[in-house]
Amino acid sequence: MKKTASAHWQGDLKNGKGTVSTQSGALKDNPYGFNTRFEDAPGTNPEELIGAAHAGCFSMAFSMLLGEESFTPDSIDTKATVTLEKQSDGFAVTAVHLQMRARIPGIDQAKFEEIAGKAKSGCPISKLLKADITLDATLEG
Repeated sequence: MKKTASAHWQGDLKNGKGTVSTQSGALKDNPYGFNTRFEDAPGTNPEELIGAAHAGCFSMAFSMLLGEESFTPDSIDTKATVTLEKQSDGFAVTAVHLQMRARIPGIDQAKFEEIAGKAKSGCPISKLLKADITLDATLEG
């Protein structure tokens, strides 16, 4: 399976503007630029998109692993915080912190933590990233 996304850019780094789009059309000409990345202007940025991809991937992997153990979640809510830091050779994504809350009937805390850990290391986006990936998993009653 292959999926595509594209970016268009015009101008220099500080004043230039760009758009990103996805094959599915979920994103179509969404604006991004220096101001959306470093100054909180409206629009998106690469780190936000990586966070969305990682949160979605983790949630799906967690659901799959739960199903393999005969658990069906009522809900899984995951937030990914992506850290971009300046380093000696430029900027790098150095960490992703996943915060997940889930409602899963019939699961105990130990099994919940075991499966969440497997999902953290096993989802395809986790495997892609070189950054330090951490997880806070909360089982709601």
